[in-house]
Amino acid sequence: MDKNVLAAMTRWPNVPDVFGWLSLSTQGQWRLHPRGDADLCGPGEPISSLRILHFIDHNYTCDPQGRWYFQNGPQRVFVRLDAAPYILRTTGSRQPLRMQTHNSLDVHAISGWWLDESGRLYAQTEHGPGLVAGRDLMEVLESLYTPGHESLTTILERSPKPGHAVPIKAEHVNVIYLNFYADAAIPGKLGFIRNPVAA
Repeated sequence: MDKNVLAAMTRWPNVPDVFGWLSLSTQGQWRLHPRGDADLCGPGEPISSLRILHFIDHNYTCDPQGRWYFQNGPQRVFVRLDAAPYILRTTGSRQPLRMQTHNSLDVHAISGWWLDESGRLYAQTEHGPGLVAGRDLMEVLESLYTPGHESLTTILERSPKPGHAVPIKAEHVNVIYLNFYADAAIPGKLGFIRNPVAA
């Protein structure tokens, strides 16, 4: 977090939190909601200023409840998540597979995978939960296989039921599990809140 932000938090510790003004799309795009309707699932407007985007990216974190927010000086601006706290993208290196979050954090450790009923793939990273970006999904799926070298596509053809878990091996990690859950259960399993609202 930026030093000037930390200083502002110390100087003004009791600034009220803000809800409904910022969201993160499934493509990893920050969107502003001038009407404060993010909690009502309004589409919002894309933020185009590179300076503002960098500032949000660099001051993005979560509280112990799993609510993600952007620390704007002394004020917390809570974020509606259209999918997950991070959107994960491959970086072009396939030997081994490398990924980065939408705000340019390198992913070095994955402790589990989750696949929902619509085929969206989530990962628990050292930074927090993330959704694999749609454009990179096939590349990531093709890097995953069982310890017995069974391809993930073969496993998916058997239509695993929700709650089922399969041991998975990837080039850059030890054996972990691919879990199958309905999308509505993903936030609870991965420990985040998609649509935080004021108490």
